[in-house]
Amino acid sequence: MSNTFSANLSLACSHYSSISDVCRRIGMNRQQFNKYLNGQVRPSRHNMRRICDFIGVTEAEMFLEEQRFAQLIGLRRQPVARTTLEIPMQRMDALMARASPVDRYEGFYFRYFYSFGNKGRIIRSLARVVVQDGRGYFKNVEVLPHPETDRWRRTNKYEGILFQLADRLHLFEYETTELNSVTQAIFYPSYGSRVDYLLGIQTGGPTRQGRKPGASRVALEYLGAEINLLRAIRQTGLYLPDDPALRPEIVQAISNRMEPDSYVLEVDEP
Repeated sequence: MSNTFSANLSLACSHYSSISDVCRRIGMNRQQFNKYLNGQVRPSRHNMRRICDFIGVTEAEMFLEEQRFAQLIGLRRQPVARTTLEIPMQRMDALMARASPVDRYEGFYFRYFYSFGNKGRIIRSLARVVVQDGRGYFKNVEVLPHPETDRWRRTNKYEGILFQLADRLHLFEYETTELNSVTQAIFYPSYGSRVDYLLGIQTGGPTRQGRKPGASRVALEYLGAEINLLRAIRQTGLYLPDDPALRPEIVQAISNRMEPDSYVLEVDEP
């Protein structure tokens, strides 16, 4: 049995209150474990895996030169300062504090993008931006019929935040029912006197089928501050690209085709 393994195992155990404590945590017989520490026998493949998983190293690392192993285990067992964990959220708050107002985007929208789960179909959903206490909140409802029977199949609901930073609109949203989907989107802001439609890129994937991650072009078509909700909901669903109910310029803008010399999915500024 390698003396290196025994020495490294002994060092790893020194980070705990006792050998008995280690054995209890791993669920291993103390008498058998002592044989590993004394170098009398080598653990079976199964027990070696249990020991390595508990210590947080690979089997190869258990046979490193003792000084290198000591440095490795010391780094991995060093506690992370609480302030380090708090920094990301503090920085997120700092970003939000620098965000520009999004009041002009308040209102209702149709949202358009090619469906991740229904090939060749465009989803038109109903979204709303609400501004409260200077922050933009986003809600989106997808009413999806079966693509063949056109009968109702399911409704997906999303909520999130919308803010403008560095001359781009950023959207983070999550699916509210099963809490199993998060989407991020980035839009060009509107530079006109009134909002018509916004173009951007979003990441996501099917909510139920396959869960394969993807990215697509997306558009938000402004409807107004007050609308007939029932009529708008009835106009949501799955559409073919040539459907006359869709604006041709929006259909063209959300096409996910890429030029031969393109390597990433981009969207042209409207």
